[in-house]
Amino acid sequence: MTGSEQDPIEVPSTLVNTLVKTEQWVVMTGSGISAESGVPTFRDAQTGLWAQYDPQQLATQEAFENNPHVVWQWYQWRRELIRNTSPNPAHRALVDLQRLRPNLILVTQNVDGLHQRAGSTNVIEFHGNIHRNKCSHCQKPGPESEAAQPPNCAHCGELLRPNVVWFGESIPRVALQAAAHAIETCDVFFSVGTSSLVYPAAAMAETALTRQAIVVEINLNPTPLSSRADFALQGLAGQWLPAITDLVRAG
Repeated sequence: MTGSEQDPIEVPSTLVNTLVKTEQWVVMTGSGISAESGVPTFRDAQTGLWAQYDPQQLATQEAFENNPHVVWQWYQWRRELIRNTSPNPAHRALVDLQRLRPNLILVTQNVDGLHQRAGSTNVIEFHGNIHRNKCSHCQKPGPESEAAQPPNCAHCGELLRPNVVWFGESIPRVALQAAAHAIETCDVFFSVGTSSLVYPAAAMAETALTRQAIVVEINLNPTPLSSRADFALQGLAGQWLPAITDLVRAG
């Protein structure tokens, strides 16, 4: 079951039959879906001036405390990269699927906000959102800013930082609990554009498999999940998801 830019997409009829009959879906997306919009992956963003930096040495609270200006500038540069991209057919197909299946829960590991820009609602963000800020001390949310230097928190005066999950930090409890509840009640679980290597996100597929939900993987390359998924669809999410959407709509 493969797909490429040249080959027509043929969604397995057994998958279509399952999707038509089910209502409770969870879709987990990773960097692969955003890469189709031209958003560099975490490490691919290390170009030009930033090639000298290890991203793991920039995306930590310690790095921010040691050199807030450099970390802030790196995130401002990444924000600008993302602003120059647009949602792709995969993002838009998920909006349509959410209309067709109002109970669909969308969980993303991405911080770019492209799902929301496409029109998806109630998105569970595992790693936060790069366009939002919060206080590095009191954690209260702060306004978006295009300033060259990190602004000060209106509540405590400390510096604002990007509202994303850095290395050594935990995924927000609210996001984890919401995703766990969705998995416990889902009929179908989609893993889209994710390596299935990073935990606890990778554990979602494990839970779905344990619960005997139908697991569908869409990814350019095989992953540790591929051999265990009920359907491993290799290729672009921007081709598979619109094809699936059309077939579900046709019912």
